[in-house]
Amino acid sequence: MGKVTGFKEFDRELPIKLPVVERINSYHEFVGKYSAPELNHQAARCMNCGIPFCHSGCPLGNIIPEFNDAVYKEQWEEAYNILSSTNNFPEFTGRICPAPCESACVLGINRPPVAIEEIEKHIIEIAYSKGYVKAAAPLLRSGKTVAVIGSGPAGLATAAQLNKAGHSVTVFERDDVPGGLLRYGIPDFKLEKWVIERRVQLMQEEGIVFQCGVEIGKDMPAATLLRDFDAVVLAGGSTIPRDLNIPGRELKGIHFAMDFLKQQNKRVGEREVSQEPILATGQDVVVIGGGDTGSDCVGTSNRQKAASVRQFEVMFQPPKERTQHMPWPLFPMVLKTTSSHEEGCERFWGVNTKAFIGDEDGNLKALRVADVSWETDLMGRPSKFSEVEGSEREIPCQRVFLAMGFLHPQRQGLLEQLGVELDERGNVKAREGSFQTSIQKVFAAGDMRRGQSLVVWAISEGREAARRVDLFLTGKTALPSKDAVSMFA
Repeated sequence: MGKVTGFKEFDRELPIKLPVVERINSYHEFVGKYSAPELNHQAARCMNCGIPFCHSGCPLGNIIPEFNDAVYKEQWEEAYNILSSTNNFPEFTGRICPAPCESACVLGINRPPVAIEEIEKHIIEIAYSKGYVKAAAPLLRSGKTVAVIGSGPAGLATAAQLNKAGHSVTVFERDDVPGGLLRYGIPDFKLEKWVIERRVQLMQEEGIVFQCGVEIGKDMPAATLLRDFDAVVLAGGSTIPRDLNIPGRELKGIHFAMDFLKQQNKRVGEREVSQEPILATGQDVVVIGGGDTGSDCVGTSNRQKAASVRQFEVMFQPPKERTQHMPWPLFPMVLKTTSSHEEGCERFWGVNTKAFIGDEDGNLKALRVADVSWETDLMGRPSKFSEVEGSEREIPCQRVFLAMGFLHPQRQGLLEQLGVELDERGNVKAREGSFQTSIQKVFAAGDMRRGQSLVVWAISEGREAARRVDLFLTGKTALPSKDAVSMFA
């Protein structure tokens, strides 16, 4: 333990952000770095608990007290080795993970938790700067081939782990460059794309092959995968967005959030946008959906100089602190104010959108909405809502971005051609623990298997699926499992 009394001496501090007036004029990341003493103090706050609940709070089982101790002692290579033993991509999670580990931090019972996410980001960036992060191709190849479909966090983690095991891995990506949701779903002001390119280059140097611009089921028959590869891992994500089928849905100016975000990411990356431009410039914008994707639409709209930005959520406003129904160490569903909200946004809860209203040319001009009140069960969970009498009104707007989540993976093409069994939600059905689908040599991981979730869960799924594929191919595996790592730690 670095400093026995550190959690008493130092308060939680986060790196300074650029002022709003500066950052909304740029798509660059705007969160600064700790100074050396600040990083030392934040690592010193870790209590080295007898039972570190942060391990179980993290879907990857990161060994957090140990890497905090190494940071406190300025043992950077040791800190990197500990962190990378469980997490393939700390540079991603250190930027965009909602940090469920911090919600489970024992210090968080009565004080602000340890700034685990920021410490993680600092470890990996220091490791890169000191040359600790290097390509490490396997010494021996197994002679087995694996196709990974999708290059988002689940696909990348699967590929990295299977390559370590000595298998020859080819990653198929239908977009023009690797990254999946990281590339085209997360705005650059949260995750600049050189961060992805840096990691992909390392993976290529290690022997992983990326075939981009190839949609399996369209550009290549799914049967070809089954013929040419010893195993196939489906990691294509949950890509079908939830729609809002109300009167006026056909009007111009209503777009899915991911279409809007993907276009802007392409512009920032100086890549061609072949579709009709989706822009918020000079428009009154309403984002429907209160999650992170909606927040990303808010931040992007502000950078495009929208006239106004509102965010609607049909659910009631979450509490600001834990309630009796969400005790520590559970991940609390509390009010979250993101950096995008800080930049300018009116937020509304308990608002139901009833119709889109257009002008004579078929362009969106307003929304018809009404306030709703919710009934809750004994656990404080919403059960049903009713409209507040007399609350119906029109809200002027010319752009609506639908950010209400995703239903399931795309079925047309790959999944239909493979004929894999789906679960009741429309996700690829794979046996819990084995990640194996109804086709023996086909596995599934990430959002395509579990439904839309967090980046840290996607990486965890990819790692666990890779372990099962290795067992399937060779009958044994040296790849670690999360549970084994946590027990060993």
